[in-house]
Amino acid sequence: MSAASVRAVAVDAARRGGWIPDIDARLTHLESPVRDVLAPSLEALADADRITLVPDAHYPFHPSSGMVTDPAVIGSIVAHLERETDAEIVVAGASDERISFDRTADYLGYTSLLERFDATVVDLADEPRLDEVCSVDGTPVALSVPERLVESTVVVVPSLRPTAAGPVAGAMRTLAASIDCDAKPARVPVATRPIVDPAVAIVDATTAYGGEPVAANVLFAGTPSAVDAVASSLLGRSLEADDALKTVREDEEPVSVEGDVDFDRLRATIPDGELPPPDSPHPAVSTAYRVYAAVAGDAVPPQLEGGR
Repeated sequence: MSAASVRAVAVDAARRGGWIPDIDARLTHLESPVRDVLAPSLEALADADRITLVPDAHYPFHPSSGMVTDPAVIGSIVAHLERETDAEIVVAGASDERISFDRTADYLGYTSLLERFDATVVDLADEPRLDEVCSVDGTPVALSVPERLVESTVVVVPSLRPTAAGPVAGAMRTLAASIDCDAKPARVPVATRPIVDPAVAIVDATTAYGGEPVAANVLFAGTPSAVDAVASSLLGRSLEADDALKTVREDEEPVSVEGDVDFDRLRATIPDGELPPPDSPHPAVSTAYRVYAAVAGDAVPPQLEGGR
């Protein structure tokens, strides 16, 4: 049986330290790795009319935490796609009960960065939706899916982190976060898969989170289920314990990783621990966000205004 391939590319592996506050410096570091990790998918993307990038973008964590996709990764992907395609490009996320996606995009730095490009931020909560039904383990599951995710070429860009429940957040769950579905949480990523079929999933592991942030300095790309399997392994999570990933991968090929990344070393580097509390970010994150906001002119999230 042939293997599903995941392409891994090191990101300035020789750099010292962790987070680089200067977004221009991060963009420079990412230009070559983004080009390399996208190369196998570029043929599928070249003829697209519309490309929708879906990052792991949620409130209130700063990209230095590893809990969200670094806007510099998104900016580097946008820059490369603008050079190589004629597609309309948007960066999409969905508002939740706490905060609109527009504000989240402002806080994370997506909005100001995208002003450099011919790309915009789109709130999937405001998009027209399609009602779809698919079968999961023989049971019909009804979904309400943003039309844009069905009718455009999707590139999903998750961060490398676990969920609060334990399994990897990953590409499948990043996509499922914008889908309305009454099924059990483990079924939603499985139900989303046949409806939204991304051209590629690119995992932002430049900074990963596994109990604390770590500079992993890696990007890897492939199909959503394949990159989620690799991400689960890096976080020390069992595929058998992840009902969604186990269901999807039952009929799929084994995964091979291509590239110059030492995954055994990387796996040993990433710690194992609890997620940071969303209402009280780590002090290092608060400090980094304040420095970043002062340099970039971005807004500071309200829970950081009181020094928490």
